Amino acid sequence: MSWIKDIIDPETRSWEDFYRNRWQHDRIVRSTHGVNCTGSCSWNIHVKDGIVTWEMQALDYPLIDPKLPPYEPRGCQRGISFSWYLYSPIRVKYPYIRGILADLWQKAKKLHEDPVDAWAWIQSDPEARASYQRARGKGGFRRTSWDEVLEISAAANIHTVKKHGPDRVAGFSPIPAMSMMSYAAGARFLQLLGGINLSFYDWYCDLPPASPEIWGEQTDVAESAA
Repeated sequence: MSWIKDIIDPETRSWEDFYRNRWQHDRIVRSTHGVNCTGSCSWNIHVKDGIVTWEMQALDYPLIDPKLPPYEPRGCQRGISFSWYLYSPIRVKYPYIRGILADLWQKAKKLHEDPVDAWAWIQSDPEARASYQRARGKGGFRRTSWDEVLEISAAANIHTVKKHGPDRVAGFSPIPAMSMMSYAAGARFLQLLGGINLSFYDWYCDLPPASPEIWGEQTDVAESAA
């Protein structure tokens, strides 16, 4: 073992400065993770120069009952690594539309001033309708504006109600834990419209069937309190 050498030179430990800098912060902000989170756990967000450096679970929940132990710390693995999603280079920050549909919409708008008539023109042409449907699953998305997205959505809903009836409009809202206002607004819109209000789990299949009924928990993501 004569080839082993003890390193005592302090300069070789300069990597420790990088490690210490990794955890530096100038303020702590109270927040939560509102995207696809049912618990809405409370987090202390450590910020440096306006950038999230790391997250830590909050420990000041009020007691439910003096006879019960405090239910904390709350927070799952996804929560404590949320800044990875926040600063991910593939994070979606803008509305996108399938390029084929965008081209069709612009052509339809030139032929019809009324957006509902423009959408009806696309749907009445079997080849035009099939062209953007066949493109599903193949990418081809193009960045667009919220005005265009909202106009197409509104026109499509109105056309469907006029031609097929309101019960042919099916949709879902964000999960209640993400935003009760967003959930209530979407659910109420479908109810007033006469559409079909699906469960949010019906759409993205986040929850295994019957799991909460059997095990008493929503998902299998563990947290410190477990």
